[in-house]
Amino acid sequence: MKTRVTEMLGIRYPIVQGGLARVAYAELAAAVSNAGGLGQINTASLLEPEALRAEIRRCQALTSLPFGVNFPINRHDLNPLLDVALEEGVRVIALTAGNPAPYLRRCEGHAVHTLVLTAGPELAKKAEAAGAHMVATVGFEGGGHIGRSDETTMVMVPRVVDAVKIPVLASGGIADGRGLLAALALGAEGVEMGTRFVATIEARAHENYKQALAAAAPDGTMLIKRSMGMPGRTLRSPFAEHIVAREAAGAEKAELLELVAGRVNALGTDEGRLEESFVWAGQCVGLIHDVPPAGEVIRRMVAEAEAGIARLRGIG
Repeated sequence: MKTRVTEMLGIRYPIVQGGLARVAYAELAAAVSNAGGLGQINTASLLEPEALRAEIRRCQALTSLPFGVNFPINRHDLNPLLDVALEEGVRVIALTAGNPAPYLRRCEGHAVHTLVLTAGPELAKKAEAAGAHMVATVGFEGGGHIGRSDETTMVMVPRVVDAVKIPVLASGGIADGRGLLAALALGAEGVEMGTRFVATIEARAHENYKQALAAAAPDGTMLIKRSMGMPGRTLRSPFAEHIVAREAAGAEKAELLELVAGRVNALGTDEGRLEESFVWAGQCVGLIHDVPPAGEVIRRMVAEAEAGIARLRGIG
């Protein structure tokens, strides 16, 4: 399953695990990479440079294969963390939620590939112009923070592919081999998946969160933070409904920031208190029915994609 993404990153399958704040650590990243994809370590909950260094080294002890580190630009000062990742020889740097240009420049001259998460062709073109080696574009179905439009993955991916010359990863609504095959058919050269990898054994998420993903239907997700200009898709919960109600009532920004703070999210991801918090999830929950090892997710995806290719050849 060769694409420019697999060749660039030195991986077997064009399947990239999302950054997954408070969920993606060395165990998950290594499991994905060992199965032929590209795992990533999150930095949203690794704020100290030495904590990130320790996590990178733990991952290096678990796999000899490439993995990445994911940086949400608007969370904190990235430069000390980025320096650590570059010093430790991380092969892929992923940048999300902000202007990537200064950090792309900082990566120049290092043996590292850069991935920028975008939403739509205009942002993808800006990332390409700033020097990104590849982009991932996330549609309306995606979990976590998405673009401000309601453009779906099916429409967005070919528009981004047409807009840039660098490789494109499809993201949003993808959880199995059929989604992988569809993404390749749309012109993408791989996929980035978040929600499906939360519902795996190696993900550092509370079991209540994982089982809720496996039990949910697509309409069991909803958008919060839309009035704040930072829409994100979560599992439906009483607390998420409360956030939306306060947004509709015109609550002050300070109140809304308290409601959507990372520590509130952590009540669900870390402690399993789903009714008292919000947890990120995409509409692809409707395709998730179990909590297997991450490597099994990749093995299933590849088998499903290969079966799909055989079926299409039969049609032809």
